[in-house]
Amino acid sequence: MTGEKCDSDVKQDSSDDDRDETCVFCKIANRDDPSTEILAEDEDIVCFQDIDPVAPHHYLVIPKKHIHSCLSLQTDDIQLVKKMADMGREVLKAKNVTNLEDISLGFHVPPYITVPHLHLHVLAPFSQVFKWVIWKYTSFWYLTEEKLLQTLTGNKKEKKNGHVTAACRNV
Repeated sequence: MTGEKCDSDVKQDSSDDDRDETCVFCKIANRDDPSTEILAEDEDIVCFQDIDPVAPHHYLVIPKKHIHSCLSLQTDDIQLVKKMADMGREVLKAKNVTNLEDISLGFHVPPYITVPHLHLHVLAPFSQVFKWVIWKYTSFWYLTEEKLLQTLTGNKKEKKNGHVTAACRNV
């Protein structure tokens, strides 16, 4: 991934914006980055390979609409999260990953995001994640799909102004 910053870095919840012209992931989602191969796409989301993979299969699923991070999500976004996870699993199947028990689907929590545009990490086999970075995908700064959905549906969640707060890390 890149260290490029989005204008929305200044404001955490930019989910009202459809697209941020300076965001590298918005450019990828809009197919304005010819160097990125889109592996899967529908009207709302796209999937592509991470440029700095930490496992044999490391893909990112992003919404086409600019959303800052998992902390910007609301209850209304549950279907988006599920859809992102489903696409991640489908890409793994298309890449001949057969053991879907040895995968990780998750989101980094700010401030531990490199690109401030919501992105789901799809990692497989998770048992082969490079040991020098495993902490990035097992710490409380990484929310699995299940933990995020649990938080958004109201199980063990703490909300502020309708948004998930950093307290969701402790789910």
